[in-house]
Order: sequence, then C-alpha cells, then structure tokens
Amino acid sequence: MTSKNMTKKQIQIFFERLRDERPEPKTELNYSNPFELLIAVVLSAQATDISVNKATDRLYPVANTPEAIYALGIDGLKEYIKTIGLYNSKATNVIKTCRILIDQHQSQVPNTREALEALPGVGRKTANVVLNTVFGQPTMAVDTHIFRLGNRTGLARGKDVLEVEHRLIKVIPKEFIIDAHHWLILHGRYCCIARKPKCHECPVSDVCQWPERFEFGAVKRPVV
Repeated sequence: MTSKNMTKKQIQIFFERLRDERPEPKTELNYSNPFELLIAVVLSAQATDISVNKATDRLYPVANTPEAIYALGIDGLKEYIKTIGLYNSKATNVIKTCRILIDQHQSQVPNTREALEALPGVGRKTANVVLNTVFGQPTMAVDTHIFRLGNRTGLARGKDVLEVEHRLIKVIPKEFIIDAHHWLILHGRYCCIARKPKCHECPVSDVCQWPERFEFGAVKRPVV
C-alpha cells in the first residue's frame, strides 16, 4: 500500500515533534572546521559515520588542511583511510580535491554548489551537506535514510532522490529547513529504520501516513 501525502498541518506537527526530541541536531561525523567536514563527507559515501570517524580521528591530528593531506600523497593517505570502503578511489579523489582547493580556492572550502561539485568525489549530496552544515543554506541532502523516510511517511514522495529533495524543499516550513536534514537523517537512522521501523516508540506515528505502521506497534490516535 502506498502512503498518502501529509497535509501542511501534519508536516508542521512532524517537525515540531522532531525539534522537541532533538533541539540542536548535528551531524554524527567528527569535524572541527569546514575542510574536515568536506573530507569526512567525501569519505562517508557508502560507508558508516562510525567507520569514517575512526579513520579521521587518526588522520586529522596529523593532517587537517589541504596542504597537509596533499603532502601525504595518495599512498600516505590510504594508510589512514584503508578501513573505509572504496578507500583507493577516495584517496585519489581527496588528494585531487586538496590540489584544487590550494590552487583555485586559497585552501578554503567554496560556498557555491557549482564550485563544490567540481571537486573530485563531491556530488550533489555531499555539496548539500556542506552548504547546509557549514554555510547555513537551505539545502537538503537526501541519502537512503531520508529517501526511505520521505516516501514511507508521505512527507515527500518521489521516484528518485532528486525528486524527494525538491519535494522536501517545497513542503518543509521555513522555520525548520536549516535543521531538517539532520532531524530526518537521525530519525531515519535510529527510528524509521528499513526493515523493522520502531513505530511503537515513534514520536510522529500519528501524523505518519504509512499504512503498515500499526503492524509495527504504532498507537492509534485521533486523526490529525
């Protein structure tokens, strides 16, 4: 059965509840400056935040600037990130990205989508994370968790991540848009999980439009 679209009132309640649950949501990637975040997000593609943090917790005390990581070289960088999936291609992309940042951006992380997506290993999702988290822009990085959640709950249905992204930007109230990415990814990661969603403890199960939620313990409440 397909979920219906949430109403404006339900979307408002949805984000009010997520905000109450996590007033100051943050990425679970460890970083202390924009460059560290950029590299961590590049490394996180098809990898867990935990695995990335284990690697960068070793890497960043040694090298956390474009110049320092570039000086490691591809083989030197691999020694720090070899526990992460796809580390060979990621090491190559990171070194190339560092060279471009040094040569074209005064070693600073650029604040435009065009410049970010021109960096090796940086796609739309990574650019959205950086633009939102570092520069406070109202972007939406849609990963597998948010794609699933958007379709399942009826918050933002779409056949691909780009359609879900555009739908989310359209329907999320402005007061929530800056933190929405973090609220959604954390809710999808820990509550609205893929195979056995924790509907029995979900704070938004009454506004969720997933028909199967009651089979997973959602409590029936008056329709909002």
